Amino acid sequence: MDVKDYYQTLGVPRNADEKEIKKAYRKLAQKYHPDKNPGDKTAEQRFKEINEAYTVLSDPDKRAKYDRFGAQWEQYARAGGRPEDFDWGAWGGAPGQGGTYTRTITPEEFEQMFGGGGMGGFSSFFDALFGGHGAARSGRRAAGFDFSSMGGMNAPPQVTETTIQVTLDEAFHGASRTLERSDGTRLEVNIPRGVQTGSKVRMRGAAGQGDIVLNIEVLPDPRYTREGDNLRAEIPVDLYTAVLGGEVEVQAPDKTVALRIPPGTQNGKVFRLRGLGMPHLKKPDQRGDLLAVVNVQLPTHLSEREKQLFMELQQLHRRR
Repeated sequence: MDVKDYYQTLGVPRNADEKEIKKAYRKLAQKYHPDKNPGDKTAEQRFKEINEAYTVLSDPDKRAKYDRFGAQWEQYARAGGRPEDFDWGAWGGAPGQGGTYTRTITPEEFEQMFGGGGMGGFSSFFDALFGGHGAARSGRRAAGFDFSSMGGMNAPPQVTETTIQVTLDEAFHGASRTLERSDGTRLEVNIPRGVQTGSKVRMRGAAGQGDIVLNIEVLPDPRYTREGDNLRAEIPVDLYTAVLGGEVEVQAPDKTVALRIPPGTQNGKVFRLRGLGMPHLKKPDQRGDLLAVVNVQLPTHLSEREKQLFMELQQLHRRR
């Protein structure tokens, strides 16, 4: 198992603060986003690695766990230990209580149930460290389903929980996941529009078995910062448009709209575009707002003539 250096993935030092990590993530995620690299498998893999690193380093608890693991792993490796003998039990998620999980699933079964790629396409290292199927490799219990052993007709209903990661686009449009039982029967789970991290999707008495609860985690998106049902996005505006006024295009999750920029618009100005944010979970026909934050782009590589004109403008402004 390869040990991932998440700091190296994002290109930040180990003492980087939250702002440095977020800035590095956004820059890389925009560069390697699948929408900008259609059909590029290398970029797609890089995008997954960047998301995995940010998921850990942006969460204080996960980051502390990762930093602590790194020190112990290095000490273990220097002593000549093998990866397969490392005690993952101290790092993975705790076993369920009350017999909720009655059988350890294999990585192959997990991928069958959730469409491949483990926990949202993350690596086996991530799964092992944060409670995924990496723990199964060391003979310990991993989060998963055993539909065939959830109790008979007279047994009290049991609840099986697991975490499902979805993209912001899936949270906007809605999504589905296919769960496959050991007998080959498949269950289709619909994830409604408007879910956010912390939302729960419950299937009651699925196929005559116990209830299934999916805990939703929405992955970070390089284009937007989510604030409840509102979305915040930086909108590049060139200097001339900011000074003289004009229009710029703003990309909402489902369409592109024109935003009028008044003359003299300052950097950081926020425009509220109503009804262009995320759907409300309970009322998906209603939506939050898109907060467009102006990011004025200064011209570069000026010609001598352009520099001269800016100097003339400077003199005119000083004479006022």
